[in-house]
Amino acid sequence: MDYTIFAVVIFVVALLVFGGVFLIRPRRPDTSKKQDTARGGTAVAEPEEKEAEERAGASVAEALPAQAPPPAPEIEVPPPSAGRLVRLRARLSRSQNVFGQGLLALLSADRLDDDTWEEIEDTLITADVGVTSATQIVESLRTKVKVLGSRTPEEVRGLLREELLAQIGPEMERGVRTEPHGDRPAVIMVVGVNGTGKTTTCGKLARVIIGDGHSVVLGAADTFRAAAADQLETWGGRVGAPVVRKDEGADPASVAFDAVSRGMDDGSDTVIVDTAGRLHTKTGLMDELGKVKRVIEKKSQVDEVLLVLDATTGQNGLRQARVFAEVVNVTGIVLTKLDGTAKGGIIIQVQRELGVPVKLIGLGEGPDDLAPFDAETFVDTILSEA
Repeated sequence: MDYTIFAVVIFVVALLVFGGVFLIRPRRPDTSKKQDTARGGTAVAEPEEKEAEERAGASVAEALPAQAPPPAPEIEVPPPSAGRLVRLRARLSRSQNVFGQGLLALLSADRLDDDTWEEIEDTLITADVGVTSATQIVESLRTKVKVLGSRTPEEVRGLLREELLAQIGPEMERGVRTEPHGDRPAVIMVVGVNGTGKTTTCGKLARVIIGDGHSVVLGAADTFRAAAADQLETWGGRVGAPVVRKDEGADPASVAFDAVSRGMDDGSDTVIVDTAGRLHTKTGLMDELGKVKRVIEKKSQVDEVLLVLDATTGQNGLRQARVFAEVVNVTGIVLTKLDGTAKGGIIIQVQRELGVPVKLIGLGEGPDDLAPFDAETFVDTILSEA
């Protein structure tokens, strides 16, 4: 029994001694971080290491050259309005020559009987001259041909030129009012239905005015289409004209008012206000157009209301013109896409119906293809040789 107790005591002592050896062993350094780094992991840096890395990064950043801001877009200098129509005569001739040369061929026939005169009248009507104007032209030509007797090509061309000019009205005032009035700019409202090129016309008109040495502010009052304001900003950016715009769906009248205010603050010569492309059958939208004009007039007089018409729409364009004339006092017509149709007679018909002159015509898609309308240049071009 005594031996057994003694053996147990010896075992316990030995166990305590052996366990104490492990308790007092020095801990080995933790190499897991290094191993993790070697395997592609990220070691946690000590504070001193972080500061060193930050100082090194700052030194590298200071050594690198600073990135230069992107260069500002180059401002274009558009050509002046003087002589634009002359420079674009070739484009006008390609479309309107069919109309002019057809009339000259009929008038130069050896025998002008009733059938020939009727064909001449049909040619005029087909070119959208209008029934009333076509009848007047034919009756006047028949009288003069009887009086003259002989008809040389030069005489025929002279007679037709005289009649077309009389119908177009070279005496009509066709200048666009762009000069400021004292401390306020000239204000131009541009109206028209969708698809006529109204917003594009605003941008091109700004180029015409700036090309003549004046300053322009553009008002993006077509708030129903965000693309319209973006398009206007593109046009304005090319020639350095600021654009006043608001979020899509904003009150168009407030945008127009702010644009005029900006023009007055900047001392600009002209403010061009682009309005929404309204369908002439939408009474509410047409009433809103009248509201835009009234709100502008609280700040300044509206000098021009230009109605943009697509020359290819013919009689439909004339109906649009009548409706717009009832809502706002239209002072001038802009005929776009005149290079794509032989129906230049729409100029005569629109002016006859509204008593409003065609002031500008569009003859292409280029930025400088908008030109002041000149009656004599127009008639001479359509009667020239192809």
